[in-house]
Amino acid sequence: MKKVIVDMDGVMADVYHQLVQFEKRDTGREIEISDLAGKPEIESFPNGKKHVNEVGFFRTLPVMKGSREAMEYLNNKYELYIVSAGMEFPNSLREKYDWLAEHFPFITWEQIVLCGSKKVVSGDIMIDDYPKNLDHFSGQRLIFTQPHNELIENDTYERVHSWEEIMSIL
Repeated sequence: MKKVIVDMDGVMADVYHQLVQFEKRDTGREIEISDLAGKPEIESFPNGKKHVNEVGFFRTLPVMKGSREAMEYLNNKYELYIVSAGMEFPNSLREKYDWLAEHFPFITWEQIVLCGSKKVVSGDIMIDDYPKNLDHFSGQRLIFTQPHNELIENDTYERVHSWEEIMSIL
């Protein structure tokens, strides 16, 4: 059975919409996600570093459209692991675990890997929104489209725009 590695933030969880909401709450500034193509998140969200360190940020992330159904599908067909960087933002460890337990109760604790660097991760297929995570992966690489990676062209990644598209590939 093939091993599929899935990132959480920006793939299963909608970080951009959360950052837009937090920015609006704190500054009143409305950010259009469509205006952020090719910009690093730190440039797109000047208060983003503060927001991701805020208690509750990761716990209340919106679920990415189509991810619940797709994750159930992948979980039944593959050896599935959720691999998410959780060391940089200390609150995120517990919050990510609780978020997964609430929204994806069919994923067991044994399938959740909260880590620092993803360089040590191996498997057959990886779905991630950050090239830095895919670059060290030796299997099939699916880059999940987000504004920060939208303009990146790399023949070693297969670009996917939705969970529906991922299910048609896998």
